[in-house]
Amino acid sequence: MTIREAKIYDIKQIQIVRNAVNENTLSNPNLVTDQDCEEFITERGKGWVCVIEKQIVGFAIVDLKEKIIWALF
Repeated sequence: MTIREAKIYDIKQIQIVRNAVNENTLSNPNLVTDQDCEEFITERGKGWVCVIEKQIVGFAIVDLKEKIIWALF
């Protein structure tokens, strides 16, 4: 298991993890866009991913402007 900083190329796998959960499901998966994720990991905040065997299995993204956890899955 590796935890590393999230990169733009991770967004597709981040979205898969986000939309696979049974708790805290989105009524519309399109509410959190790839562009939203990119903004939070490159401009507005910072993100980390947990990788096992080249597959992202979890992630966290913080919003540094609002000082909140934006996503934790």
